[in-house]
Amino acid sequence: MEPQLQRRVQRYGWDKASDHYERYWREQLAPAQERMLHLAELRPGQRVLDIACGTGLVTLPAARAVQPGGEVIGTDLSEQMVVGAAAEARRLNVDNARFERMDAEELRLPDASFDAALCGLGLMYVPDPLQAAREMYRVLRWDGVAVAAVWGQRDRCGWAEIFPIVDSRVESDVCPLFFQLGTGDALRYALEAANFTDVIVDRITTTLHYPSAEEAIGAAFVGGPVALAYSRFDGTTREAAHAEYLASIANYRHSSGYDIPGEFVIARGVKRP
Repeated sequence: MEPQLQRRVQRYGWDKASDHYERYWREQLAPAQERMLHLAELRPGQRVLDIACGTGLVTLPAARAVQPGGEVIGTDLSEQMVVGAAAEARRLNVDNARFERMDAEELRLPDASFDAALCGLGLMYVPDPLQAAREMYRVLRWDGVAVAAVWGQRDRCGWAEIFPIVDSRVESDVCPLFFQLGTGDALRYALEAANFTDVIVDRITTTLHYPSAEEAIGAAFVGGPVALAYSRFDGTTREAAHAEYLASIANYRHSSGYDIPGEFVIARGVKRP
């Protein structure tokens, strides 16, 4: 897929998903985000960049961690994500976080200007993840820390059939290599290729809890990366796609809800002189 088109798909897709994202994914993504913040070892006074910040689920806790005297900038390709994150910061009176729409592969930020760079579950959507990792390296000061999380191997993510289900009905081009960085040591190699050293990698097995079929469907179709493609479905197509998706996760059903397995991969690297 042509990179410029992929960026447009990502931008407008996440614009569509922004109003639903936290409802369906706040709890489910928490284990990866908490581990990222632990590995980042943020301290008061630090300056932090959160790339692909979404609605600020990592940005806002990071902002609290660097108080007093610290600052966090959250960037995202989606305008609506940035607007929503900024509104949430105002609502919570977090005054040391600001948000800008920005491409992870071309950050409009000075060299060596941050102590930590975070990217929580965003690198899978970038046309060139290595370039995004290089940008993280560029904006970090010496001894700065980068922490990135991605989804794990496809066969460990029980919701993975959502992509072929959508693609069979409309060409979505969401993320052709979505699970690549979570396979084997791919995320480690990406950070090392961007010149990070002392790279450590964690794999976290998790379970995505949804109390009903409606919640599982909402997370898959309107709260995530296929929201733009899904918006083009007519009613009949939506019903068929819902049925096929529920069949794909049927083994994870319990009473009226679903416990869907998943895996996160989190990596930390350091920029050394």
